Amino acid sequence: MHDLTGFQRDLLVVITGLDEPHGLAIKEELEDYYEGEVNHGRLYPNLDELVTKGLVEKGEKDRRTNVYHLTQRGERELDARQEWEAQYVSA
Repeated sequence: MHDLTGFQRDLLVVITGLDEPHGLAIKEELEDYYEGEVNHGRLYPNLDELVTKGLVEKGEKDRRTNVYHLTQRGERELDARQEWEAQYVSA
């Protein structure tokens, strides 16, 4: 997780929180959170980078739609990050 951008970490959080999210659903969630547009040129290269790093798996829902989910490694990394954050941020 140390080599990920904040945007990439946010992608992991959104992906884990949605059921078989596709790119547009991820984009909409982030736009709600950021209160602004997330362009395709930012979204998809970062999703591909997470796939390359082995944190996310990309599958096909249909010929036009890809779905994303965290790999076991991605889940472990996200859990470890949340545990680390919990040391510094109290609820």
